[in-house]
Amino acid sequence: MLQQPQRRCARCGFRLSQYNSDALCSACARAHTLDRYTPSVPARVWRDPDVRQALATWDFGRASRLVRQRGSLRQEDLAQLTGLSQAFLSMLESGNRRLTNIDKIVDFLAGLGVPAELVPLPLPTPATALPLPPDPVADDLDPLLPWTAARMVAALGAAVGGSSMDRRRFLGVSGMALTAFVHQWGTADVEPLVRAADGSQLTNELLDSLQRTTDSLRVMDASTGSGTLAQLGNAHLAFLQRLVRHASYDERTGRRLASIIADTATQTGWFTFDSGNHDGTQAYLLAALRAAKASGDVRLGAGALSYLAIHGYSTGSPRSAVIAASAAREKIRKLDAPALEAMLLTRQARGHAKLGEQDEAVAALDRAAELCARGRSDNDPAWLYWINTGEIHGQSGSCYLDLGEPDKAVAGFTQARKALNPADQRTRGLFLTRAASAHLREGDVDAGCATAHEALDLAEQLQSARLNDHIQNMLAELRPVNHTPYARDLQERAAAVMGTRSRT
Repeated sequence: MLQQPQRRCARCGFRLSQYNSDALCSACARAHTLDRYTPSVPARVWRDPDVRQALATWDFGRASRLVRQRGSLRQEDLAQLTGLSQAFLSMLESGNRRLTNIDKIVDFLAGLGVPAELVPLPLPTPATALPLPPDPVADDLDPLLPWTAARMVAALGAAVGGSSMDRRRFLGVSGMALTAFVHQWGTADVEPLVRAADGSQLTNELLDSLQRTTDSLRVMDASTGSGTLAQLGNAHLAFLQRLVRHASYDERTGRRLASIIADTATQTGWFTFDSGNHDGTQAYLLAALRAAKASGDVRLGAGALSYLAIHGYSTGSPRSAVIAASAAREKIRKLDAPALEAMLLTRQARGHAKLGEQDEAVAALDRAAELCARGRSDNDPAWLYWINTGEIHGQSGSCYLDLGEPDKAVAGFTQARKALNPADQRTRGLFLTRAASAHLREGDVDAGCATAHEALDLAEQLQSARLNDHIQNMLAELRPVNHTPYARDLQERAAAVMGTRSRT
């Protein structure tokens, strides 16, 4: 009879007296059982440059795999730490699943104990950590602290007229920091906005007038561009801030005041962005998110998140756009607001396209088109008057342009021109610049230059730094053909329209 080979413990090397499927001796098996209930990530793991890079780029699958390998952990250990299933972690590491759910992202990072300096997210502090000295300003703006009325007012103050330090706390809010705001908007409790004081009692007539002012600014923006609207919006918001601090109102009136503040802060953030001040945008939009929470109107929060998504995919953080738009969609899922969801889907699609995720982008666009075709419902907000098939086609063209398919982009922009609201001149101008770029990438210089001249016609009438940036990007497409008469004429006209000599 052949002698069976000796089996030894995989951990300590001790000879096993009998076959053990875990290949561990009894002592190591007991120790391993105990270890399974108290896994932890060694501190050395967070010093590993590959782990740090994976976290910085939001590559959670790679981060999970590296943390296991560098920390000698199993997927079961990470499952216990994060609350995610071992099966999900396996698919995450293999690339078959993505970690995009906000709650799961927070659980993943907090469970692993990722140091705060590696992700710009104020994760829950471990019980063993020493408390930091109190920072009143940081406490006012920290999204993980209770969303009180006082903190809403503090965030509004930082946006309207806060110190440079206050504003810097909002700069570059993307990735995990944005996730924290989005997560808390969706889950945090909020106290009623009530103020009983000797100040003047807010009336419905005054609130009606304040809302009409915000609506008028919105219409002016669509027809003539932001221009000086950022200053007007800021002044209107400053007045609303004084009302919330000094007037007297009950809970019902306070909620309505908060809704006007949320709407105005969102619009002012957009005006600020469109005027070219990208750094100053987020303070308004995050303050709007807090005010929307206080108002109790989830649609206003979705509106703020939609503009945070635009900010994300326009400033190099497309994953933030996907997170913001998808979180807003999840929150309004039961509202039956097809126009609102269609708009959010276009924002999500733009983020996917910037990331090169074609299947996800196309799926989002297709769903947006289906919802838009249904028409508006009574639950769609009045401020979302501009969503139509032209907008969907234009965003489709923009996605295909980012995905490197100029022929499909041209088709989308052609359909958009037929269906856009004639009064929405800036959007028309933006789509024309992108259509010109698509024509030029196809090699059709004549069509590209002709379309570019149409965009310049609108640029002469509008005041939009964002449109000017698009024109500059479009002109850059001319460099390979700037020796042609059409291209030279366009460059000269652009220099005259924009008041500067274009570089060739």
